[in-house]
Amino acid sequence: MTRSDNRSVESLRPFSLELGFVSQAEGSVLVTAGKTRVLCNASIDKDVPRWLKGQGKGWVTAEYALMPRSTNTRVDRERKGPSGRTQEIQRLVGRSLRACTDLVALGERQIIVDCDVIEADGGTRTASITGAFVSLALALRKLKAEQGIDRQILTGWLSAVSVGVVEGAPMLDLCYEEDSKAGTDMNVVAFEDGRLVEVQGTAEHGAYSRAELDRMLDLSLAGIQTLCGFQKTALGGILP
Repeated sequence: MTRSDNRSVESLRPFSLELGFVSQAEGSVLVTAGKTRVLCNASIDKDVPRWLKGQGKGWVTAEYALMPRSTNTRVDRERKGPSGRTQEIQRLVGRSLRACTDLVALGERQIIVDCDVIEADGGTRTASITGAFVSLALALRKLKAEQGIDRQILTGWLSAVSVGVVEGAPMLDLCYEEDSKAGTDMNVVAFEDGRLVEVQGTAEHGAYSRAELDRMLDLSLAGIQTLCGFQKTALGGILP
């Protein structure tokens, strides 16, 4: 099947990571996946949430937002608090980051990763996770250098990608045009070695078969391996 951008069904969109995009953040990266662009900034807080005090471990959390002209019409700023969709996405990003973080090795401190979508063309939550991992790694690298921490804090390479069934064909890394007409839409978060962290799969029209599910997982895990390769190149192959 020919896609609108002439990719094959198993190909990712053009992808890049621009490190140090914001100089004042402890960790910062601009992630680009096709036309989707997300700015991920990691900030280190010397304190932990009150319910974690005295437990000898830290916390990693995330916030997510669509910028007003990230879509084809202006999106209002969420001044009265995050919408249900926004809360669901930032919780997903936070869970994903905690899945690859040794919170005891982190110590009693919190890292907050802000994921701000500059331009949305599908896959914003998965691009946020992939970029957030890199910004977290940069912040941890700085923390370890400043505090003399010897223990490894990140436990593995982790990223995320979307996959779906469009006009009967399973395909990887959907742009908005494909996502809007997909019969099945799925987001997969996993480690480079294939261990799954989260799978969000919904049949928008009818249902999908076990064979289609297996094909979508195969596509997503292959894509995640490639994305983790981009992360490794950006970070010099070393996990903090």
